[in-house]
Amino acid sequence: MNYLLVLLISIFSCNIDKAPKHFSEGALNDTFTTLQGESIDFKTILEKHKGKTIVIDIWASWCRDCIIGMPKVKELQSKHKDVVFVFLSLDRGVVAWKRGIEKYKVKGEHYYMPSGKKCPFADFVKIDWIPRYMVINKAGKIELFNAIKADDNKLVKALKK
Repeated sequence: MNYLLVLLISIFSCNIDKAPKHFSEGALNDTFTTLQGESIDFKTILEKHKGKTIVIDIWASWCRDCIIGMPKVKELQSKHKDVVFVFLSLDRGVVAWKRGIEKYKVKGEHYYMPSGKKCPFADFVKIDWIPRYMVINKAGKIELFNAIKADDNKLVKALKK
């Protein structure tokens, strides 16, 4: 009887919050491309902003929903000037990526995902839709794992913590 009770508690308590609070080693060691064409691992991107809140925006210039959401991202940026905005692009090429940044006047830090969705970072965050927003808190923990709208109440709430 006690075994059954422990088993049931274990099963149901595991479903409370499945969102990870820390990135996997694979995601941290995955490499991106800077605007200058250099490789940088995700861990280094995060370390650059240690102690700050970070919004990660996974997007692409060909993504209609990403472009429609961009004014909401810019509104967030104007309301949260102390927050770092990191844009990770799933564009199909570097030229399209850079052209999209300029065309849509996207302000923030920009990195290109050369392997697209076929990389350890994408596997970890389980990209099934873009835009995809994440919030990393000042302690370096994942505060919000998944939002697909820049005005999502969960995202706004995570930025106020």
